[in-house]
Amino acid sequence: MISEVHLQESDPEVFAAVDRERQRQNNGLELIASENFVSSAVLEAMGNVMTNKYAEGLPGHRYYGGCEFVDEAERLAIDRACKLFNCLWANVQPHSGAQANMALYYTLLQPGDTFMGMDLAHGGHLTHGSPVNFSGRTYRVVSYGVKKETGFIDFDALAKTARGVRPKLIMTGSSAYPRAWELAKFRELADEVGAYLVCDMAHFAGLVAGKVHPDVVPFCHVVSTTTHKTLRGPRGGMLVSSEKGGELLLPGMPKPKTITEALDSWVFPGVQGGPLMHVIAAKAVAFGEALRPDFRTYVEQVVKNAKVFAHELVSLGYDLVSGGTDTHLILMDLSSKGWTGKAAEKALEKAGITVNKNMVPFDPQKPMVTSGIRIGTPAITTRGMKEPEMKKIAQLVDRTLKNMNDDSVLAAVKAEVAELVKSFPLYPKSLVLRGAS
Repeated sequence: MISEVHLQESDPEVFAAVDRERQRQNNGLELIASENFVSSAVLEAMGNVMTNKYAEGLPGHRYYGGCEFVDEAERLAIDRACKLFNCLWANVQPHSGAQANMALYYTLLQPGDTFMGMDLAHGGHLTHGSPVNFSGRTYRVVSYGVKKETGFIDFDALAKTARGVRPKLIMTGSSAYPRAWELAKFRELADEVGAYLVCDMAHFAGLVAGKVHPDVVPFCHVVSTTTHKTLRGPRGGMLVSSEKGGELLLPGMPKPKTITEALDSWVFPGVQGGPLMHVIAAKAVAFGEALRPDFRTYVEQVVKNAKVFAHELVSLGYDLVSGGTDTHLILMDLSSKGWTGKAAEKALEKAGITVNKNMVPFDPQKPMVTSGIRIGTPAITTRGMKEPEMKKIAQLVDRTLKNMNDDSVLAAVKAEVAELVKSFPLYPKSLVLRGAS
């Protein structure tokens, strides 16, 4: 018989850890650009009985019986994803953005093929060709980056390199590039050199959905994304495409398949097993939320907040990569101050402000030290904060950084943070921990 004992009674140690994390989120300022807060409905959907069900395969074509109702949930997620991004096909099963990227690489490339991706230190992602990642170990990677003088992508250099190396694939998108991606010229270049064009829009998918970032789907053969970050859903991945066909003949394949058929088979059984049906149900909920008019209002505010935050930091004398932002994130270069990202992250955490240390272009520091920090506005915007709070938070960041070794100042800032967030409540204990008082 299934126990009716709640977590607080059955495992008080885990209960305590979860509750402390709830309090940390409630009482601090979450400025990590890749994090956000899901709705109570998404939280509820993730903790449901669909976690018990194996459903290998696709809706209507499973390897297990008893999938009638999980099929309903996955079809809802697929249909809503297609509507949200105005695309023809979606696979909502990837467990993460990294696994979505793995599936698309395995679909479009063979080991040893050449592809181009943004340098990790210039704002790219591990899966865009980092030598410590499977992408850099499996394929020949030619990286591109930004101009040192401007912090913007050096497209002329990128195009010259592409014409020289003739990559089979060009990966766009980033994890720490603060400017918008205009993909029309990338598609022209990709067609010229005979490359697939793909985009990892994980960071700015919510901005694309809310139409505050230029659309990327029409220009790409495949688009990958996470479902959290600006999209404000559960942690997971997804692939979308508007390709109507495009035959793809892979070694050992008896007959050509379309790109999307091949993508489906590389997600499962190619790179992962059974899908997480409770997470897919939560993805469906999040996509439904993102289709509502208030989501566009939300992402518009995310970008407004980032711009105000960036302007305030510049007025306080800080250097920002590219001088500002078009999106939800800001990349601060602390090298002119003589500070490291590692020291800044640690001091800000003591003050109740969470950021992450981050490489900046042409960074002389090691990846675990860095010369920069990355700041994002999605989570604090979810809490309801607007332009006045952005100015206040930027000033709190400034006070912290200028007094990194003064514990009394850090304690005072933490107290101000705690007072500020009281006006923007997040999760009550009863919501996060079922059965808690």
